[in-house]
Formats: sequence, C-alpha cells, structure tokens
Amino acid sequence: MAANVYASATDGGSGGDSAATRSGTGVRTAGATIDCPDVGTKLTSVPEQARGEVDKELALLDEQIAKAYQQLSEAAQQMQQDPGFADNAIVNPLKEKRGASLERIAIAIDRVGDRPEGLEALAACTVQDGNQAPAQGEGQDGAAGEQPGQEQGQAGQEQGNGQGQGANGGQAGNGPVAADFADINSVQPNVNDPRPQGDASRGSFATSCGVNENGLFNSDNIIAAPGVTNGAHHFHDYVGNQANNAFASDQDLANAETSCDDQGDKSSYYWPVVRLQNGTQEQDAQKPGGGIEGNAGEIVTPKQVTLTFVGNPREKVTAMPRLLRIITGDAKSFVNGPANANASWSCTGFEDRQLKDKYPLCPQGSDVVRTFKFQSCWDGRNIDSANHRTHVAFADAAGNCPSGFRPIPQLVQRIVYDIDAPSLQDGGRTTPLFAVDSFPEQLHKPGTDHGDFINIFDEDLMGEMVDCINGGRKCGAGAGGGQDPAPGEEPQEPTKSPEAPQEEPTKTPEAPQEEPTKTPEAPQEQPTKTPDAPQNGNGGGKPGDQGDDGDDGKGGAAKPPADKPDPEPEPGDASTAPGGARPEVKATASADGGNAAEQGGGSKNGDDQDTDGLGDSQAVGQATSAAPAPSAPSRTEPQAVGEGGLADTGAQLWPAAAGAVLVIAGFVVLRRVRRSHM
Repeated sequence: MAANVYASATDGGSGGDSAATRSGTGVRTAGATIDCPDVGTKLTSVPEQARGEVDKELALLDEQIAKAYQQLSEAAQQMQQDPGFADNAIVNPLKEKRGASLERIAIAIDRVGDRPEGLEALAACTVQDGNQAPAQGEGQDGAAGEQPGQEQGQAGQEQGNGQGQGANGGQAGNGPVAADFADINSVQPNVNDPRPQGDASRGSFATSCGVNENGLFNSDNIIAAPGVTNGAHHFHDYVGNQANNAFASDQDLANAETSCDDQGDKSSYYWPVVRLQNGTQEQDAQKPGGGIEGNAGEIVTPKQVTLTFVGNPREKVTAMPRLLRIITGDAKSFVNGPANANASWSCTGFEDRQLKDKYPLCPQGSDVVRTFKFQSCWDGRNIDSANHRTHVAFADAAGNCPSGFRPIPQLVQRIVYDIDAPSLQDGGRTTPLFAVDSFPEQLHKPGTDHGDFINIFDEDLMGEMVDCINGGRKCGAGAGGGQDPAPGEEPQEPTKSPEAPQEEPTKTPEAPQEEPTKTPEAPQEQPTKTPDAPQNGNGGGKPGDQGDDGDDGKGGAAKPPADKPDPEPEPGDASTAPGGARPEVKATASADGGNAAEQGGGSKNGDDQDTDGLGDSQAVGQATSAAPAPSAPSRTEPQAVGEGGLADTGAQLWPAAAGAVLVIAGFVVLRRVRRSHM
C-alpha cells in the first residue's frame, strides 16, 4: 500500500477492472487481511519493572502485523498463481517473528516475576476474508447494557452486497466498503439509560477544550505504546494537553499548555481522525501512520466536541486519581471481535439510535456523531494496567460497579462532523466515503473506533467536579453547550449553512465595534442566526444536537418559534469548529519523536477563540450573522457599548444632540447682541 490509490467501495468482485488493475500499482483489493491474536489483551498482569520492555515488544508485534498486511495487500497476483503463497511467504515468517517477540516478553516478565504460560500459542496468524465480521460476543466488562445496537445496520449490509464484497475499497485500498454504512433511518431506537434511583449522582460537569483547531496530530499512543514512535499506526486528533506524544513524561504532561478554557484541566483527550476518501494528499501521505499505512484522504476537523463527565445512576462518585489512563473501545476489534468494542455512531436528531459496527448515512441537514462513553468504575488502586483495561470497568445495565470497584465520573465524548452521506452507488465518486483511521489490517471498520483519556485535572478542579456531580448540578466551562438546554433555548450547535461560513468573524471592518447596531431585527445576541437555513438543519429541529446520548438520555429540548433569535453562547460552551467550510489541515507526523506538539502551538486561531486568553471573548468570537444580513456586523471581541438596539442608541446620543443645539443657540444670541451694539 505504498501509494494513495483511489479504489472505490464498489470495485472488485462485481465485474469490470479491479482497482489494482486500474491503478497499476499492485495494490491488492481482493478483500483479505491478517488476523493475529491480540497479545496485549491477554497480558493482564505484568510487573512494573518489566512494563517498559513488554510495551516495546507489543509495539513490535503491531509493526510486524502492519508489514505483513502490506505484503499481503501487494501479493494479489502471486496468490492467484500459487494458493500457498500467503502461508509460505507471509503467514509462516510472521509466526516466527512473533514467536521471537513473545519469547522476549516471557523472559522480561520471568526476570522479575512468574513466567507467563501459553504465550507461544499466540504466535500463529491467519489470512481472513476482509468482508467477514468476527464472531459476535458480549460487550466489554459487562458493558452490554450500555452498548446496544451491535446487530444494527443491516440495511448497509444489504446495500453493500454485490458491490464491494470482493474489495477492501477506500482511497488506499484497505477500506471502507459500501457494506460498512447504514441508513440511520433503518435503525430502531436502541438507547436505554438506567433510571437514576436512591443515592444517584445526577449532576454533570462539562469542560471545553476546542476541536483541535490547532492541528495537533500524531500517530503515537502514549498509553498503549509509550516511547514508541508511530505506536498507533494511525493518526489521532488531540484536544486538551498539547504535549502528548510517545515520549512525554508525566511531568511533561503536567507542565504542558492546554487548549481547555479552564486552565485547571490539562487532561489529554484523543481519538483517531476521520478522513474523507476524496483523493486528497495530506501532509502525512508518505509518512508512517498516514498514507503509507493506508490512512489516506482529507482529515476532517470536528464541527463540535463536547466533553462531559456524568454521575452514577445508583450512588455518589469519587474523584479520579491524577494521571488515570483509560482506553475505551478496541482499535483491533475487526479481528479481535466485539468483546472490547465500544464504538457508537449516529446522526444529530437521531441519537436515540446508535450504530456499533456501521458508519451512519445521515439525512440532509443532519451531521455525523461519534460518541464514546468511557468506563465509569475504578479499582481504587491503579492508574493503569498491563492491558490498559483491568483497572477500570463499565457499570452493568443497572449502574452497578463490579465488586471491588467504585464509581468515578464517567467521561462522555461527543464529536460532531459536517459530513454528507456518501454516494454508495458509485463507490463515493460523487460524494466521498468517510472512515476513521485504523491499524492497516483493520480495514477502517467502524467498530474499531476508540477513545483515549489521561486525567490531568488539578485536584481542586477535580474536587469541584465531584461536588457538582454528586450535588446534582450542571457545572464546568463547557456546561452551556450541548448539554440539555433549558426549555425554550436553541441548541448551541451552529446552523448548517455553507453559504455563511463562521470563519469570517471580522468581515465588516467598515462597521467599527463602538458603532451601535442599526438593525433592531438582528440583535447582536444572535450568534448563529441564519434566516435562509432550512428548519430541519442543526439550529432548527435537531434534538440530537443537545447531546442526548451524552448526559441523561432525555433527548432534545423543545424548540422556540423559528422567528425568535438564538441565544448568545455562554463563555466556554461546547467547542465548535470555526465554520462549515473545510479548514486547512495541519497534519504532523511524529517520526521525529513527537514534534507534533509544537505544530499548532500556543495561541488559538481567530475564528472561534481569542488569542489574548480572555475567556469571555471566546463566545463572542463565534458570533457571526448570515451573509445576507450585513447590517448585523460580526465581532471578534466584546463591545463595551452599543449592545442594544435603536432605543439604547438614542439614550446614548441625546446628550450630545442637546449640547449641539445649545451651542448653535449661543452663536445666534451672540450675533444678535453684537448687531444690537453696532
């Protein structure tokens, strides 16, 4: 897969030339992948002294699989000529390499503890049909009650039949395919949150950390592969902590800058980027973790990111320990199976319907939403574990933590994208397919989606969070956005109107900021009012924009009449992208050891955040009127005066007018007096 080759989801297996034939690059599109046992999940106990060496060997196992998949993807012709080619040239040599790594892992553990049993049985791998999903199983750690809908999306499966079943598809030839998508309208409501009872902690705490407008990306994973460049083999979006790379120490993270409005939150929130399979050559097109590993296409900056911590439906929560690390979901679930998968895909306005193994096809005016509900029970001792899972767990369907675990605030990440439904009938040529970045052999399957979190809240702010949640309140710098607004409020999600991009907040310099607004019909408290936007857009009838999957599951609030102005966002609202237009992507590889943290740097861009650190100016910086209404000028910082309509204007101008009249009268009297003396 050394080239970014446009191979559509409908190529292969349905007649006509395959993508490999058309491209002439030898990229294999015959729908096969490498299936190896996931050693990391099996190592539930590794002595601390051996952890570093074991982590590096686990990362080497991932690299071995990635290289074997690349060989497989380029071997279509040889495999057609020799049915035993894959085993002899790829699978068997891979088994030998894995065996050597597994032996080094066993030796490292044996030096300081008990030698693990049975690791050698994990060396063998197989070639798997890329169009066959793994066997279905239970959700992670009793999370089945929180993860409904694993069987949903059959419509997408049917749509893909005969159209991509013989090809891995996608821009780089390793997915997605048409069968990876499902019409959200074909999904039945399937979200069932437990009803709070007894001593439930009913509050929520929201933090606002941007949408990665700084362009901070890398293909490291400091949790799963510390000290290993390109340990993730796919690119991540980062918000919050700006120093996260494979080589960052705990002290580096503690001393780092943060993109969060509340500077007491230096936590790191990251997830795989989403890309449009539109032929774009990003800056990582020829870099590890990017195009050379099958992660190709245009990186999409989220339209909105909401980070909310919620309580437990049965009891009070306790504070998270500092530097607690949590991974939710399974980046290898396509070959591992769904036991640890925790992907949730939906559309704004439909968030009572969640897809686990399909990307959603959203109707016009609705945006793609990916939601992560993190583990909410902690073992009370460890901030991490050998497999990065056993120190935390999900509550059961009734909200009970496993024995020996205690409830902690549950992080709910809700990420919104302005992505049109792809044209499956022509393999995304008219409207491109989209997919999350993945390990190359995982074929960009939607079920491989996952999120990562490192808690670096300062202790006082964490204490405030716990008190807020246990007290049943809504608090935090992001509490005003995306979280169950009061009745009659408009959603904070910006109205979908490409003709009124929000990245032009200072387009009207001829209207100085101290000049009062001349149009009472367009008060300045109307940040995203778009008169020509359809009422089924984000601002006019999409209850899903209120984060109904992200807090108490109540869904959207009632909408006010269409002719009422939208409320002005509170400072620190849920982070919103600068506008509907595609932002310029600043992808940064981490082959140099994590310089990505310097790429986007400290200051925010002027589109939706201020550069002088004044938190109150952020919400105003987002306020833009629709293009057809220039009489309501946009602002980039707060105005001291002139925030009202004509009545306020008159109240401020009448003293000056009266003074002018008195001056003129004085001149007249003076002239008459002088004439009378002549």
